[in-house]
Amino acid sequence: MKNVALGIDIGGTNTKFGFVDQDGYLYGETSISTVKTPPGDIDAFLKYLHEEVEILRRQINEELQIVGVGIGAPNGNYFTGTIEYAPNLTFRGIVPLVKLFKLYYNVPMVLTNDANAAAIGEMIYGGARGMKNFIMITLGTGLGSGFVANGDLIYGNDGFAGEMGHILHKPEGRTCGLGRKGCLESYVSATGIKRTIFSLLAEMTEESPLRDVSFNALTAAMITDLALKGDPIACAAFDETSRLLGQKLSDMVAIFSPEAIFLLGGLAKAGDLIFKPTKEYMEKYMFQVFRNKVKIFPSALEDKNAAVLGASALAWKELGVHVH
Repeated sequence: MKNVALGIDIGGTNTKFGFVDQDGYLYGETSISTVKTPPGDIDAFLKYLHEEVEILRRQINEELQIVGVGIGAPNGNYFTGTIEYAPNLTFRGIVPLVKLFKLYYNVPMVLTNDANAAAIGEMIYGGARGMKNFIMITLGTGLGSGFVANGDLIYGNDGFAGEMGHILHKPEGRTCGLGRKGCLESYVSATGIKRTIFSLLAEMTEESPLRDVSFNALTAAMITDLALKGDPIACAAFDETSRLLGQKLSDMVAIFSPEAIFLLGGLAKAGDLIFKPTKEYMEKYMFQVFRNKVKIFPSALEDKNAAVLGASALAWKELGVHVH
């Protein structure tokens, strides 16, 4: 019997999970659709999640004993074990996630923001090993962020510190998932770049295959592929997205003075299309004393699921076990 932590990463589109031992060995991982069950029905979702976890556990050729559970989720509150008003999930209001999931696994369980979980994964298993001050940015359905200062995650007074996706970019601008206007993630995220494309389609006259794609059919991967082929509208969308991200990261550097910034998620897979201009814009807008000091890296765990590893590390920490 092998003791493992169950690490779960709940995203707006997909939920990933896997079994991780205290040495960081991943015994198996998979993903399910976060939106397969009826919208807003947290009980149905957790029942589905539990069923899929047990299917994966049975498929692994080793008896696994789940001794702890770590969960990363949008607007996950480390102090209360609740998801609160997550704009990119269908579960509205305050959801007592830990309390509900303990009905399936009555073991030590801890919840945090999904980007915080990814930051922990990067710090313990990835590119931030040995770093005491860094920022993790997740560019998925929304924009998540985790801030590590002096080797510790910053949770703030109420557990919600570090919500970079909901800093204001443009007053009375685009509406975010919670009805607030002008949030950064409405512009800088996989969803945000889609919205930018449609804005540019109205403003620009250049020919593009994007003119024949509906909003619901459009994906960030399609935009990336077209930008790599030199499509003018796709390239303009990446430039605009990078400019906004670089500008806001320059603000974050002025406050936190990190050693490095890590980008993770769908948009980060665009490589130089996002990294190169973001770095250039960040330096352009940077307060002079910080210029050319802060590196921007892709997550070293992009293919290993930083959030699942980070969530499992949180669970081991809750159990008082040092992970490495």
